[in-house]
Amino acid sequence: MNQLDILIPFALPPAELARDLLRQCQAPALAMLLGRGKAAAPRQSHDPFSRALPHEHWLAQRFGLPAPAQDSSPAAAAALMRQLGHAPQAGHWFVLHPAHIHVARDHLVLTDIGQLQLEEEESRRLFAAALPLFTEIGHELVYGDARTWFIRADAWAGLRTSTPSAASGRNVDIWMPEGPGELAWRKLQNEVQMQWFAESLNEQREMRGQKAINSIWIWGGAATGAVAQPAYADSFGLRGWMRAFGAETGDTGAAQVVQGSGQRLLVLDALAEAALAEEWGLWLQHLQHLDRDWLAPLLVSLRAGPLDAIELILTGPDRLSRTAVTRGSLRRFWRPASLAGLAA
Repeated sequence: MNQLDILIPFALPPAELARDLLRQCQAPALAMLLGRGKAAAPRQSHDPFSRALPHEHWLAQRFGLPAPAQDSSPAAAAALMRQLGHAPQAGHWFVLHPAHIHVARDHLVLTDIGQLQLEEEESRRLFAAALPLFTEIGHELVYGDARTWFIRADAWAGLRTSTPSAASGRNVDIWMPEGPGELAWRKLQNEVQMQWFAESLNEQREMRGQKAINSIWIWGGAATGAVAQPAYADSFGLRGWMRAFGAETGDTGAAQVVQGSGQRLLVLDALAEAALAEEWGLWLQHLQHLDRDWLAPLLVSLRAGPLDAIELILTGPDRLSRTAVTRGSLRRFWRPASLAGLAA
């Protein structure tokens, strides 16, 4: 059977906003798929304080990353390193991202790293400035790309960390690492912050209206043997996850098509940035564009071939739903098209 799985992170808006948003939403193809389809599995609820978002947990399971021993971010570091051209021979590695943390009224907040527009030359300068601090305390630091670095910290195995998406826009105190190496990490993070405070690069960025790069974020701790099945893609964000799992992908702008394990997966990530920024008017626009540009053509393909079935995997900040749609189920004319499933 020719089946396509479609993952749409952040398609399930927060429950308190869902009904108002959906009254304004025009997404007829999605409404038809949800209205005529049936649940492929019971709806999953996730702890809102989990250290990874529902779609991140789902992707880690789909592509064979080992489950963390305790609540922590998925163990993606080793696989992501390999995809960025590094082959760690030993040790326990973490992903590092140059980040921006700003002061809210009474707490610190992490900005979505996808919004930072960090250029290669800027990242190299920051890396060079920070490198002596890591070398001094015996931690290897490896450059991956402009937004993705790696640190070896064998003694920190078991450190519970949070993905940047889980922590974005929220009080960072709740999402800071806990466990082995916690105090050493905080000390290192503070030293890097102080080092970068004096960098003229950040003054230049602010003059251009860009956010300063004033901190680093750690997640994804993995031993070098933590290997995932083939699957994932491009710069960090969802495409970074795709790259972490090693897939052959077709880069199609707002989407990634992954061929792996005998099934195809289409990741439509156009809603992520607006949802993390809580810009719900923009979220509505992106959902409507996604419906027009992707789901409507796929619905046509399901009606007439070559697709036989679609499974929609929709997630929100604390929920995940799966809906199976076949060509036959589209003939259930007595079942109205409806977006109600997004608010359930």
